[in-house]
Amino acid sequence: EGRIKWIGLRSAKKADMASVDTAKVYMNGLDGDYRENPGKRAVTLIQWEHLPVIASLTGREHVAPALLRRNIAVSGINILGLRRHTIQIGTAVFKISGLCAPCSYMEKVFGRGGFNAVRGHGGVTAEVIKEGEIKLNSLVTLLEFNGLSG
Repeated sequence: EGRIKWIGLRSAKKADMASVDTAKVYMNGLDGDYRENPGKRAVTLIQWEHLPVIASLTGREHVAPALLRRNIAVSGINILGLRRHTIQIGTAVFKISGLCAPCSYMEKVFGRGGFNAVRGHGGVTAEVIKEGEIKLNSLVTLLEFNGLSG
């Protein structure tokens, strides 16, 4: 099991992320979060434990999850190992659909080398299977394990 450490929403494509304590989850993503074509990328998650690694690789003391533009920061469960598996967070259910690779915007955020610093630490994308609600400290529970990831 893991827990939600942070939830973030953005009102428009390039808008800053706003930190929230709770969010309603709909089939197209989190209520109040901008998404062009949600589908299998309706929600993005990042591993909380990877933030210090990214900080170290970018020469910073700390990296806030909002800088990485992911919706949910999770601690205590290896989300990178959950590709194609189903998880429950709060009352919502998600299927981890793939890796969320960094984009060139990371160069702007972290400076030269920012893209490569986030590589392998960018988190995952997920599609919503069941609508619900998530809150800070909500449990992240594996519901269905489909064999080896890859």
